[in-house]
Amino acid sequence: MVHSIEALRAGAQVNAYLDDTYQEQVDTRVIAVGERDGMPWAAVEHCLFHPQGGGQPADRGWLEDTEIIPVRDRESGLVVAMAREGGSLLPLAEGQKVRARIDLRTRTAHAALHTAGHLVEAVGRTQGWEMVGSNHFPGQARIEFQAPQADARLTDPEGREELTAALRAAVAAAVADDLPVFARCLADGRRMVHLDALHAAPCGGTHVRSLGDLAEVVLPTLKVKKGRIRVSYTATHVSYAATQVSSTATRVSNAATQVSSTATHVCSTATHVSYTATHRSR
Repeated sequence: MVHSIEALRAGAQVNAYLDDTYQEQVDTRVIAVGERDGMPWAAVEHCLFHPQGGGQPADRGWLEDTEIIPVRDRESGLVVAMAREGGSLLPLAEGQKVRARIDLRTRTAHAALHTAGHLVEAVGRTQGWEMVGSNHFPGQARIEFQAPQADARLTDPEGREELTAALRAAVAAAVADDLPVFARCLADGRRMVHLDALHAAPCGGTHVRSLGDLAEVVLPTLKVKKGRIRVSYTATHVSYAATQVSSTATRVSNAATQVSSTATHVCSTATHVSYTATHRSR
């Protein structure tokens, strides 16, 4: 049940999670409050929270200091924030200003798996296969294909390993080329996610900036079950911490060369580099 008239206006909510995968927090306002299965929810104008859908898990997020889970409300179409199991949503009113934030480490992990899934689909299509299913959940990530024409290599272990090796090589080459990843909206409103010119598909998920952001992309030997070709995979997001530490050390070194010879005391300040600060520096 929706308790806000404003929430029903077209364009009332901005799905900010589609605009910038790496935005960690935003100051926004409540545009709707309501109930879902007897539990209260709140919707904010600038929504950072990706709800579960499209084979991708929901973000981990907070409104102020309350941890929430985002879900798509069927009645209003809004992405709404609900308290996690065992928790309670803080009292909120329409128009109230709030700070929304996400767990960026979780977000980038999900984005890496989703983008890697698109990449696996792209290289599978080069084999003439058609995608018939996908899952981008951690520990379950896979793309399933069908081959329109019979392929003898799929019927024996050596042939399946040969095909998997070809997929691995194509994935590694695309990551090495650091192809850009971007989204475009079509005239009919569909959002298309592009891996440069390699691949494009309709998608409402979060993605990395470029394929060079992917790390540890691993494809076990493909399997064939009931006529479906299952390509499982894992992937992570590159760590920015090492890069930030390196750049901090460089700045410290450069500063040291400028110290006057008359200085008699040097004060060294330890620098803590956090995952969030790393992303903000990019």
